[in-house]
Amino acid sequence: MSIIRKAESACTKCGQKNEITIYRSINTAENPELEQKVMNGSLFLWKCPSCGQTNLVKYETLYHDPAGKVMIWLLPEGLEMSEAQMNSITLHAKAIGNYTLRKVSDTGSLMEKVLIFKAGLDDAVVEMCKYVTKMEIVSGTPDKEKAARIAGAAFRFYSLQGEDGDRSLTLMYPDDGRMTGVNIGYNVYEDCAGIIQRNPKIKPGEGFVQIDSAWLESHIR
Repeated sequence: MSIIRKAESACTKCGQKNEITIYRSINTAENPELEQKVMNGSLFLWKCPSCGQTNLVKYETLYHDPAGKVMIWLLPEGLEMSEAQMNSITLHAKAIGNYTLRKVSDTGSLMEKVLIFKAGLDDAVVEMCKYVTKMEIVSGTPDKEKAARIAGAAFRFYSLQGEDGDRSLTLMYPDDGRMTGVNIGYNVYEDCAGIIQRNPKIKPGEGFVQIDSAWLESHIR
């Protein structure tokens, strides 16, 4: 079930404290309208009635998609999840079905994970796609300063478009103060899936695993 609470948050511009709504758990079967708000990030924004400033609120929440058999735990940096609590929910997820369990540390990563799973993709394979694509862009950039900037940029999955043999993925990354998009063919995704299948060590473990660029690099170095 979705668990909705009230909390107090201070505006980052004027300092005025306001009562806001937070979601300690999100069940998309019970509240399907929340899914879109997670994907566009609006669930974590509130507008100050005093000065009009839009604020980002950070809090722990468990995203649960029963239809897709996905649970994603948003645990912002600085907050800790008890091992007993994590094990309890992991066992519950196993009991009710073959769930994919993930952990993220920021709202942007939660948004990305939901977009990936709603597109029917494997997030570990998407991480490999991002890595391969970044390396290709860096190697093809003659400007060393720009290449270094791109190498340190965070690539994000944005969308999957097309049908059948004409599908492609769009990845986004910041470059020189703006977001830049790059399209890659679905064949790249299939090739990356093959790489992971041939390397059993590059597999998510059990329980709530944080699958990101750091996780991938720890397995391929």
